[in-house]
Amino acid sequence: MVLYPLIDTVVLSVTDENGSYIGSRNFVQMLTSRTTSLATYNSIYYVGGSIILELILGTVAGILLDRHFVGRGIVRSIMLIPWVVPGIVAATTWAWMYHFEFGIINYGLQSLHVISGPVGWLTSAELVKPSLIVVEVWKMFPFVALMVLAALQGIPASLYEAARIDGATFYHEVRYIMLPHLFGILASVSLLLLIWGLNGITIIYAMTGGGPANRSLILPIQIFKEGFESFDFNRAAALSLVLFIVLFAVIVIQVSISQKRHGAANE
Repeated sequence: MVLYPLIDTVVLSVTDENGSYIGSRNFVQMLTSRTTSLATYNSIYYVGGSIILELILGTVAGILLDRHFVGRGIVRSIMLIPWVVPGIVAATTWAWMYHFEFGIINYGLQSLHVISGPVGWLTSAELVKPSLIVVEVWKMFPFVALMVLAALQGIPASLYEAARIDGATFYHEVRYIMLPHLFGILASVSLLLLIWGLNGITIIYAMTGGGPANRSLILPIQIFKEGFESFDFNRAAALSLVLFIVLFAVIVIQVSISQKRHGAANE
């Protein structure tokens, strides 16, 4: 289930459509392609921007939801809705909200006189990536908040009591108690978000298909288009292997750093 597809992908990457060995030709063609350069930039922009915002919003939401207030259980349940909504449903809904003529976002902003006319959120080369990041963050930050909330539940109450006796405010509790305890879970969550972000194509493919003019094209979508639209499985295999190697290297580095920090903390 794992080894055979991996070996077959390697074989495809070094052969042509007739099965003849061509060495690194597929890799050279893909890595020197202008489309690959653009897709790489878009991937870094989209995935990196999404992860940063998801971690910030998710951490803030998790800390606030850990506080005691009326209706906390209801708010926690509602907050999880974006995360459990199927990706294709979220993408379709947001695509209609972003619609140039009938979208509620343009209608609302024009009603508030924020914009003078409808904006092409998904057709503008400058706005398409930020618009897609908004959708990705909306969908995934509840997951971060849930993980943060779970981690906060494991902090001993005695730490807060001792801090309050010493005159600590909520700010001090967050900075000196919560955030140090959250480092490990945030490192793991960021790794998951990175893996999901570099493998997920549902939102972008359903909303823009990588357009306009490849401005929202990311590497997974390029691989998909090379293989299943252009039927060039050899070049698609080559690019997928490069992405796999890069992602694997990032995971190894991130895990190594986390283990070193964990070891230092135990000492």
